[in-house]
Amino acid sequence: MTIPESQLETWAHQGAITTAKATHESIRNALDSYEWPDGVNFKVYLQGSYKNNTNIRGDSDVDVVAQLNSTFCSNLSKDQKRILGLTSATYHLSDFRVDVLKILKDYYGQSQITEGNKSIKIKANNGRLPADVIVCAQYRRYKTVNINGYVEGMCFWTKNDDRQIINYPKVHYDNGVSKHQDSNKWYKPVVRLLKNSRGNIPGDATPSYFLECMLYNVPNSKFGTSYHNTFCNVVNWLNENSLDNFVCQNGQLELFGLTQDQWDTNQAKIFIKNLISLWNNW
Repeated sequence: MTIPESQLETWAHQGAITTAKATHESIRNALDSYEWPDGVNFKVYLQGSYKNNTNIRGDSDVDVVAQLNSTFCSNLSKDQKRILGLTSATYHLSDFRVDVLKILKDYYGQSQITEGNKSIKIKANNGRLPADVIVCAQYRRYKTVNINGYVEGMCFWTKNDDRQIINYPKVHYDNGVSKHQDSNKWYKPVVRLLKNSRGNIPGDATPSYFLECMLYNVPNSKFGTSYHNTFCNVVNWLNENSLDNFVCQNGQLELFGLTQDQWDTNQAKIFIKNLISLWNNW
């Protein structure tokens, strides 16, 4: 017996978004209420499943980015920075993080705030969802030594081991919108469908971000006509093709590899096999 179309459709439904938006607005209001030093420019925005419309009912934590824009990091050498006339900052990401942490503690109360390795965590309260606030600086990946020749991302350093994390949430979002349109609006519902399916696979711990990026690499022709056909076409294609050259949805980073921020190919293959088993044994 196969998984019924009605069950697949239920899994494809989006979770609530109103409380996520309210949580984002609350954090933005907290940071906007502070009198920042002259010249400090930043932006507060949603990222993750709530931003990308791939959230499901079980999702709770809201990912909010506080991105410093008046200071930025890049892949340029010292000589290349000199050529572009770039100078050292006087207000650094470390200063920004200290200020953001103080503001959030003052605004929500110290008992509501904890520091994680990658984010500042705010507890749920008064209709707010729990939030992970990622304090970062703008990152510019220059492709040419030209002041406008870069892809915008963000970066920060982990608290525990001082490891630099670079990501591209805005490009991730834009590419997801394009993929959704190019697949006749099947892409995001299928991401949610497979995220929900994990609840029927004992012990599964497949990260949502990696799952979404894996589906981004599936040809658009495999999506459509019905959830039944899409599930089969997508999973069969993943099972029959190499995963070696898969990229993250941002198109800037490789999905699979040996770093802490990449997925292990063997774990992905196990997940694909579990999806096949779930289908065949429903």
